Amino acid sequence: MEKDKKPSLLRRSILANLVLIIATGILFMWLALIFVDYWTDHGVYKVVPNVVGMSYDDAVRTLESEGLNYEISDSVYTANVAPGHVVEQSPRSDSKVKNRRTVYLVVKAFSTKMETLPSLVDMSVRQAESSLEGLGFTKVKVETVPSEYKDLVLAVRVNGKLASAGARVPVTSVITLEVGEGMEEIDLDDSLETDSIEKIDLI
Repeated sequence: MEKDKKPSLLRRSILANLVLIIATGILFMWLALIFVDYWTDHGVYKVVPNVVGMSYDDAVRTLESEGLNYEISDSVYTANVAPGHVVEQSPRSDSKVKNRRTVYLVVKAFSTKMETLPSLVDMSVRQAESSLEGLGFTKVKVETVPSEYKDLVLAVRVNGKLASAGARVPVTSVITLEVGEGMEEIDLDDSLETDSIEKIDLI
């Protein structure tokens, strides 16, 4: 009888240890989940405010007050927006994010956009205007000067000063194209009539 009791006690001991191991494992897993939730602020979030249209300094203060980080991801040149103001943001406003999440800002550049002046001399005025508009120049003027080459660009002035191709110019500059006005065309029929009249008067 004693021999039969020993295997039974051994089995119970093994089973008890196995249950204890499983229970310990479950406990550790539960504690780990609690720790992860605490570490990641599970269930705690911030609502991203709308900072588009704000100055960069105001946007920074707004984001910091909400417990969010910030970073300029890009600067752009765009019309109708003051320099240094936020054009875009990511994540968008009203998005739910974790505390200290970084909000990426696209800001209009503080300085004026510069472009390289292309070669415009000896080009037709229409081509020259098209080239300048494609680069972002909006203040383009045309002045005619005496020349037999009609509608041909003879010189380029930037804010009143002569400029050559390759110069770096702010896109807000006034570009003046000096264009040939062409020679007055003489009507051959009128010329012949005049000559004949003069000959008749002489006779």
